[in-house]
Amino acid sequence: MTAQALADRLDALETRIAYQDHTIEELNATITAQWKVIDGLTRKLGMIEEQTKLNAGNIADPRTEPPPPHY
Repeated sequence: MTAQALADRLDALETRIAYQDHTIEELNATITAQWKVIDGLTRKLGMIEEQTKLNAGNIADPRTEPPPPHY
């Protein structure tokens, strides 16, 4: 191989690595943002489950409730 061919090959590899580094940074940013959303949704789901448990005691059982007056 000539020196020019090696230089061209090295340039191509450096360019490729630069694009790969950029892509990795973008993917990392995307994953970080998704984890923040997932964490927020997990917390909200936990709050909703707690509220549901607290309100479950206030809901009457339809099997033991008398029928409404229009029946």
